[in-house]
Amino acid sequence: MKLNHKRTILIGLAFLSISAFWQMYDNVVPLILKNTFGMGESVSGVVMAADNVLALFLLPLFGTLSDKVDTRIGKRMPFILGGTTLAVILLMVLGYANAARNVVLFVAVLFFLLISMGLYRSPAVALMPDLTPKPLRSKGNAIINLMGAVGGVLTLLLIKFLVGPGETPDYMPLFVAVAGLMICSVVILFLTVKENKIRAGMVIEDESRAEEPKSTAQLPKEVKRSLIFILCSISLWFAAYNAVTTAFSRYTMEVWGLEGGGYADCLLIATVAAIISYIPIGMISGKIGRKKTILLGIILITACYFAASLFNTYSPVMVVFFAIIGFAWAAINVNSLPMVVEISAAGDVGKYTGLYYTFSMSAQVITPILSGFLLEHVSYRTLFPYAVVFSTLSFCTMQMVKHGDTKPVKKASVLENFDVED
Repeated sequence: MKLNHKRTILIGLAFLSISAFWQMYDNVVPLILKNTFGMGESVSGVVMAADNVLALFLLPLFGTLSDKVDTRIGKRMPFILGGTTLAVILLMVLGYANAARNVVLFVAVLFFLLISMGLYRSPAVALMPDLTPKPLRSKGNAIINLMGAVGGVLTLLLIKFLVGPGETPDYMPLFVAVAGLMICSVVILFLTVKENKIRAGMVIEDESRAEEPKSTAQLPKEVKRSLIFILCSISLWFAAYNAVTTAFSRYTMEVWGLEGGGYADCLLIATVAAIISYIPIGMISGKIGRKKTILLGIILITACYFAASLFNTYSPVMVVFFAIIGFAWAAINVNSLPMVVEISAAGDVGKYTGLYYTFSMSAQVITPILSGFLLEHVSYRTLFPYAVVFSTLSFCTMQMVKHGDTKPVKKASVLENFDVED
């Protein structure tokens, strides 16, 4: 049994389009809220947290709905096509609202844009497991995550070359380019991946888990304790990382004096570093285990947060810091969900995966508001110390995790080292 690499890459186009959008959202929308509409950091933080609040409800809702529908083009494809179409239309209206400086229209359209993205996010992620035999989903996940990373890199390049200097540049060329990327990705997906036909031709191997308990309550006390601490760790390091990524574009303007899309260089370096780090991270995890790899990542990323806080202006040495941040974040992110799922060997995998996203998204709801308050009422210089504090706390809680650290078996191919979840 072999993975159909070409088909999996095509399936990954849906995730590429999603990642391209969110990279733009996280970097550009905060600047528009601040510079075009003059919103304070606290209010801006509330708006930026809205996507995560909505995701807590929308992702399980539309994921469940897509399980139940059955159309001529498939179960997931209607959501992917409909969500992308709505998102692209609303993105164009958002660009108009920004150019017209109409704050009411901008916020209203942004709200519905976030709903449209939530409409197809879960179905798009579910498409790969639907169309991939269970033993091959690890390799499939590797390709899907790489496609998502490619989407993020493409958007950062678009920001770099299409966003001009000044506090209120014309963002419409960027919006049009990202919308075009989303449309092309999903159209190619639809034309090349026939969901119903592929599903009908698949032979699904049923790996029964009937003997395993189905409730978290049945976990042994010490395993429950590990689960609680790793979920707390996830919230803490997401609080640190999301604070930096959400406010970074504004921080570089206020503290380092960068203009236009110059800030994208650092984020691009971090993203590329993460991509090329997956294979060595997989090797490290195989030798020393997931927990130690995560702790190493926390140490490195905390050190870089601290070092960045010492600079008053942009320096070329930031290239090194952000390359290390990319490596460190990959080390943390690649190994954390598998640890949660490893614990779920005594329960339900889907339930535990939901717990992972609940804790990670909850942190991303709270941290833009909390860090935004500090940026507005104390100083922009609080950003990296804020990240240092939460990252350090995650190191402390991670020390208390005693389960889920089964060392990965030797991979059949280097591609499997990219795997994040199964």
